[in-house]
Amino acid sequence: MSGKSNMSKRYTAEFKRDAIALIRSSPHRNVTEIARELGVGPEGLRGWVKQDRTDRGEGQAGALTTDEREELRRVRRELAEVKKANEILVKAAAFFAKEIVK
Repeated sequence: MSGKSNMSKRYTAEFKRDAIALIRSSPHRNVTEIARELGVGPEGLRGWVKQDRTDRGEGQAGALTTDEREELRRVRRELAEVKKANEILVKAAAFFAKEIVK
């Protein structure tokens, strides 16, 4: 087995901002070198940079900004809650319909 952990680390927004700023201010250095220096995975750092470009309007067409991703998560959670509430109401309606028929 490899020595890598399956647990992902969480980095603060400030750390990510500083890492992205370092990448942007160091065009002569590659991401892997900077990632090693910061102690983060190079693919994770590339993802942060890619998301930053999208947030600044420089990303691929159709890519979601951080705000849009957060909104999508919120709406999906809300939809799940509404579906649960709807299931409860359907069961309650069926229960009361049986009671009326008795």
